[in-house]
Amino acid sequence: MKKLDVKLMHPVEQINMVIGRIYEKGMTTTSGGNISIRDKNGDIWITPSAVDKGDLTPKDIVCVKKDGTIVGLHKPSSEFPFHKAIFEARPDINAIIHAHPPGLVAFSITRQVPNTNITPHFRSVCGKVGYAPYGCPGSKELGKKIADQFIGTDSKAVIMENHGVVLGGSDMLDAYQRFETLELCCCTIVSAGKLGKVHALTDEQIQQYRAQIPSKTSQFSDVGYPSDELAIRRDMVNIIHRACEQGLMISTFGTVSARWSGNDFLITPHNVSRWNISADNIIQVKNGMTEDNKNPSYQVPLHQRIYEQNPHINSIIMTQSPNLMAHSISGTKFDVRTIPESWIFLQDVPSVPFGSLFDDIDGMANMFDKNRVVLIENDCVVVTGDKLLNTFDYLEVAEFSANSLVMAASVGPLCPMGDAEIDELRVAFSAIIR
Repeated sequence: MKKLDVKLMHPVEQINMVIGRIYEKGMTTTSGGNISIRDKNGDIWITPSAVDKGDLTPKDIVCVKKDGTIVGLHKPSSEFPFHKAIFEARPDINAIIHAHPPGLVAFSITRQVPNTNITPHFRSVCGKVGYAPYGCPGSKELGKKIADQFIGTDSKAVIMENHGVVLGGSDMLDAYQRFETLELCCCTIVSAGKLGKVHALTDEQIQQYRAQIPSKTSQFSDVGYPSDELAIRRDMVNIIHRACEQGLMISTFGTVSARWSGNDFLITPHNVSRWNISADNIIQVKNGMTEDNKNPSYQVPLHQRIYEQNPHINSIIMTQSPNLMAHSISGTKFDVRTIPESWIFLQDVPSVPFGSLFDDIDGMANMFDKNRVVLIENDCVVVTGDKLLNTFDYLEVAEFSANSLVMAASVGPLCPMGDAEIDELRVAFSAIIR
């Protein structure tokens, strides 16, 4: 998986890589969507019109110079007018993504705006979402209607009535992360709606949550990197990239840690794209202190306590996979008594109230004495295991099971296994059931 390092890549490389990623993730079609970048000269680089999105190369990207001159092998996207209008309206926006991903289109064609307050993270990355009335694709009228939603606001995301979505960013990475996160938000709301009622947080709840985020930890500078520590870094990076590729993690959210020595461990950083994460981004935590000059996840205190209180746990993954989050925001019980394999690996999965990450760290850590997976309402899922690969496997099993439950909601009443069947599993698989 290639990194998106916007500081070192030419606009044509950035656009080619991002449109390829969007296409591969099923968030646009061969003919749908367009993305653009405004460079420091004021020139606009944009995807071409009528060229296969699944087969684009950097040489296909078109440049529209500041004076209107077109440079390239193709015509610029027919939607260029609204890209230009947004850039003119918002000097702080230098990259734009327009596409028709299924979750966002569901809101577009029902003429609704997604409530990003379903988790603090979604609200933080996506903000409040604007809404632009219908306009004919490619028209100046549509460009004006969209640009009007960006004028006088700090919004960087707009639902286009019966069309799709347009998002902006300070650079292409910022725009892509907002796009990916907002699509996950929409898909989570849609799936949660199949299970029950969607519960959103108030602005006050989100503010209180943010106020509880721990301040920066104490740091140490005498860092050593022995071979066993480097091996853990490599394994963590591989698992994180794999999680992103499989839709179990997105670029803006996901905390992974692994025990190294005693209660010392390695953990992912804050505010580094999970798609781009590399071994040197991973952070040592020793005696509760973190590597100097690095910005660790704010979940360091919780991970520290889990390792201290649970010697059998050697790795932790916290993420927002879509179907587990559908249970999280709907308050619906995640019932793993559905197929034997799910229960054998996961046992019963409890759900705890929003805010539990900060309100009672000791209580949260103690839960993993008997539970491998815990859902936190309107927040995330926490998965633990004795090895990193096992922890990832538990996450996969949990998300697959959650997906089946979401799909079952449209088929008929859920028919879980009974106590007799569960007792039989306890006996037959006692070696792997805690």
